[in-house]
Amino acid sequence: MNPFALLIMLAFGGSLAAGSVRIVNQGDEALVESLGRYNGKKLQPGLNFTVPFIDKMVYKQTIREKVLDVPPQQCITRDNVSITVDAVVYWRIVDLEKAYYKVENLQAAMVNLVLTQIRSEMGQLELDETFTARAEINETLLRELDIATDPWGVKVTRVELRDIVPSKAVQDSMELQMAAERRKRAAVLTSEGERESAVNAAQGQAEAEVLAAEARKKASILAAEAEQKTIVLKAQADRQERVLRAQATAEAVQVLAQKLKTDPAAREALQFLLAQGYLDVGSKIGASDSSKVMFMDPRAIPATLEGMKSIVGDLGQH
Repeated sequence: MNPFALLIMLAFGGSLAAGSVRIVNQGDEALVESLGRYNGKKLQPGLNFTVPFIDKMVYKQTIREKVLDVPPQQCITRDNVSITVDAVVYWRIVDLEKAYYKVENLQAAMVNLVLTQIRSEMGQLELDETFTARAEINETLLRELDIATDPWGVKVTRVELRDIVPSKAVQDSMELQMAAERRKRAAVLTSEGERESAVNAAQGQAEAEVLAAEARKKASILAAEAEQKTIVLKAQADRQERVLRAQATAEAVQVLAQKLKTDPAAREALQFLLAQGYLDVGSKIGASDSSKVMFMDPRAIPATLEGMKSIVGDLGQH
């Protein structure tokens, strides 16, 4: 055989052998068509062989999770406010056959589907709800996109709204509204503080007046009780003094009576003492500042003394 022809055959056979070898990286899969028809042949990670001129690797793609960066887009909320929204979608291919044969240009189809779904969800909410219900919006988008992309062999794992930006006019209006709300809350807090202060002051004054009234009442009661005790004690002292005087007088009379029985000469001394005492009483009455004028007939003095003598005489007889 001609050496030149042999070299040509070896080169041709080497190129055929090289063309039949396919290496698929870890995390990737590839679809192979035989004579333009897919018969379910799929290349797995590692070294694979195909039939030259018959088999053709038509689609190679990773089955790892990928990130779809959705560009910002204009949306209209339910209350007719224009906002700009962008999002991030995490997804992966779970069925390579559907991803290639069920849709053309999977990436573009995913972007358009996400944009449409975001506009639909934003149109059902008012502006305030788009800020407060972001977690619920993410869950709704995830559920709807996962259902919509299932025929394409795609699994949507996560959806995150990154930014929700109102228009400049809306932002200015929101700032004014927030400033007004802050002033309103400040005014309400100030009025509540003043009201509580007034209530506390009134309660404190009322409690002070009650305490003062109770103190005055207790003081009056104590003063009345003290005055009553003073009157009682004074009355008891007066009574005891009168009793003691009466007892002293009775004892003195008994002594005088005994003395008169044993000593007749004592009668004259007793008459003198009674007369002197009577005169002393008159002088004391006249010397007192609160005394009244007492008129006495001088002619009645001997009669009075005679009466005293008769009393003494009776004592002597007894």
